Amino acid sequence: MEIFNSYTAVIIFSLIVIISYFFNIISEKTNIPSVLLLIVSGILIKLGLNYFGIATGGALFNVLEILGIVGLIMIVLEASLDLELSREKWPLIWKSFMVAFLGLMVCSFAIAFLLNLVMIDNYIIALIYAIPLSVMSSAIVIPSVGELMDDKKEFMVYESTFSDILGIMYFYFLIGNVDNDKVHSVVWDVFSNIFITIVLSVIISYALVFIFQKVRTHVKLFLLIAVLLLLYSIGKMFHLSSLLIILIFGLVLNNHKVFFQGKLKKLIHVPSVNSILNNFHLVTIESAFVVRTFFFVIFGITLDLTTLLDWNVLFISILVIILLFGIRAIFLRLFQGKKITPEILIAPRGLVTILLFFAIPQELQVDTFNAGILLYTVLISSIIMAMALIASGKHIEPVEAVQMAYWNEIDKEIESIPESEKNKPKEEKEKEEKENQTKANGQEKVNN
Repeated sequence: MEIFNSYTAVIIFSLIVIISYFFNIISEKTNIPSVLLLIVSGILIKLGLNYFGIATGGALFNVLEILGIVGLIMIVLEASLDLELSREKWPLIWKSFMVAFLGLMVCSFAIAFLLNLVMIDNYIIALIYAIPLSVMSSAIVIPSVGELMDDKKEFMVYESTFSDILGIMYFYFLIGNVDNDKVHSVVWDVFSNIFITIVLSVIISYALVFIFQKVRTHVKLFLLIAVLLLLYSIGKMFHLSSLLIILIFGLVLNNHKVFFQGKLKKLIHVPSVNSILNNFHLVTIESAFVVRTFFFVIFGITLDLTTLLDWNVLFISILVIILLFGIRAIFLRLFQGKKITPEILIAPRGLVTILLFFAIPQELQVDTFNAGILLYTVLISSIIMAMALIASGKHIEPVEAVQMAYWNEIDKEIESIPESEKNKPKEEKEKEEKENQTKANGQEKVNN
């Protein structure tokens, strides 16, 4: 009997999702990030595959890259749908941006200096390898800070999202200009790229909100996700900062009352936009959970554990961790004051770090860099975060977040109902619902 077939694959995929759900429950009780448990699961699956002599080949690396891209988009979208823009939030936004930006830049230069000193002769190549290690993982941070104080939670969501976006832009700008000796040309390329992307992102976001509020079919949320994936991929082909498209769309959708004011207010039907927002929020949380699950499991499968046996690699990794948290402490203290716990220890490396590492072009790769540094940095930074969360109290993982988001949106819907509507007799409400349904069906027939 064939051991591995289509049914076996379906069974394995289903079990991974079910196990990931229970990992979230374990994480909720123990505060051990479920990401660590997923990576360990991947390692165990790899040992099982080796035992049965099943070769995975190089296909998993391609799958890992695709999952990383989709996961990154869903996670940033999920984060942007939680961010509210207001004058009161502005200090929080600019402080988190400055901590993310300055931390990314200084960490990358410091780690590049270290790598250049011990294993990579070319400083620019060392900087390319240092950038992935300098980027915080919103994939790990966002689902892990649910029960921190509101201001600390929002700060971490903003900072990790900015770190992802800035890190990806920084990485691809450096790769694209690695042979460019003209500083003014590089500066112009960076600022023109950001400006063009922001302008396009705002126009696209307004257009998508306007168009999709008019879509009457029941199947439209994954259509919207497909459009965003398409726009992201096309943007990357033209070397634009595509993640800004995702971030700005989420901000426009969640803050439509801010972006659609004056004459623009007439362009949207608020109940329709609110309905899209509520349902879209739940879909992104669920999708991000599934993609994140398979990404970290497959990452565990692709790991080469022999790289962890080198004591020099462990020593260099510890130096990298010291640089990361030391520099982070300086900027948090500068912008946040004395109350910087536990966020000073919440700086895990994860999805973006792995994704950017695999995105280093073949011609820029060096044999002297040991991938064990990457693995040690991901594991140690995640363990430090877990210890900080355990010390500060429990946190919410994605499954519980879905339930909370659902009931929060139900409460918002109830609160938005005028008192006159709440006090109507049951028979009158049912009559109005039937009339509205008849009108909707008639409109759908006309559209079709």
